[in-house]
Amino acid sequence: MALLQFMCSVTPLARAARSRALVVSSSRTIVTVPTTTTAAATTTKIKASLPDSNVLLGMSEEQLQQLATDFGQQSYRGKQLHHLLYKRRVKEIQEFSQIPLAFRTELQEAGWVVGRSSVHSSVTAADGTIKLLIKLEDNRLVETVGIPVADDKGSVRLTACVSSQVGCPLRCSFCATGKGGFSRNLKGHEIVEQVLAIEEVFNNRVTNVVFMGMGEPMLNLKEVLAAHRCLNKDIQIGQRMMTISTVGVPNTIKKLASHKLQSTLALSLHAPNQKLREKIVPSAKSYPLEAIMKDCRDYFHETSRRVSFEYTLLAGVNDDVEHAKELAELLHQWGPGYHVNLIPFNPIDGTEYKRPYRKAINAFQSMLESRKITVSVRQTRGLDASAACGQLRNEFQKSPLVIPSIDDITSSIDDITPSVDDIISNSEPEPELEQEAAVAC
Repeated sequence: MALLQFMCSVTPLARAARSRALVVSSSRTIVTVPTTTTAAATTTKIKASLPDSNVLLGMSEEQLQQLATDFGQQSYRGKQLHHLLYKRRVKEIQEFSQIPLAFRTELQEAGWVVGRSSVHSSVTAADGTIKLLIKLEDNRLVETVGIPVADDKGSVRLTACVSSQVGCPLRCSFCATGKGGFSRNLKGHEIVEQVLAIEEVFNNRVTNVVFMGMGEPMLNLKEVLAAHRCLNKDIQIGQRMMTISTVGVPNTIKKLASHKLQSTLALSLHAPNQKLREKIVPSAKSYPLEAIMKDCRDYFHETSRRVSFEYTLLAGVNDDVEHAKELAELLHQWGPGYHVNLIPFNPIDGTEYKRPYRKAINAFQSMLESRKITVSVRQTRGLDASAACGQLRNEFQKSPLVIPSIDDITSSIDDITPSVDDIISNSEPEPELEQEAAVAC
């Protein structure tokens, strides 16, 4: 009888210990070695990335329910966890007042955390745009921007411009983010928490999310898709209210299309021909314009979602009406379903590029419209708040970041082509940055 009592007392704890590895593996990359009945056998977890292996933020309601049952709790405790994370936005496990103290303590002792970071700094523009600098667990800094737009009825559309990487390895010549170097990919919860931080500072719901902050989303596609799922399913932001931007990474547009998301793909084009694009976007050497256009056409056919082409206007470089004609011809060549978003250059330190005059912008737009191209001009927001991507981080994080190995950057892309070597070869570390920030997403 004593032996039976002992076995009954340890079984729930052993079951929880065995199952925790299984739960984590459902949401993170972990290799498990199954337990056996021998005393020497144990469950080994090999973590693919650190330090955030046991993070609640980003988990679905089903995963949280499984987590609760693995700890010997009723499954409804998982629903309570979901409510606390995504409705009440509680930041610490010990503040989960609806959850039994014993369960909270067990979660903490097992290494679980909510996964929220602190806001290191913020700047506010006269137009209401707010840029936040979030300090991650490893002390890296990442930017996110909240852009409010009020309509005629007084309601506010709040857009969160989120980052997908700490820095960026692609080093587009006009971008401040690339000048600050590259450190690592963000985890899914580190992307999600940017939206939550924007909602807190504005005390309002985010209605739109654009993956247009620091980094190249397609080089971190696995975590971007995880964040996209969470934002859609758990935070309840519609897929059509989200946009994923890319400068173009071989094979990844096809992979994104296979997920059949109802979100917009925004391709950072910036030039109507391959030669000029290589000058502005060094990584374009590994992804010819014709191949990009074919992939964008296939994306439209696969998802029925039009592709938006981002075109940053640089005075005297790519803003001539002849460039507009060439751009129109390129788009017509590859069929319907396209939209052009003109972006007047946001001035940054350390570059010779200049913002075009309004007359040049209008002429470029008119030429596209005369060729039956749908076009809009992005309203510049947050210039006085140091708000272009990467500039605020460069002000605070002076030390240049380490350029990673090819394995670090492509770990989340199964079928990335060897041509990424050409992309990384254009990314040498920058000297220490001491310039003032200037930020506009």
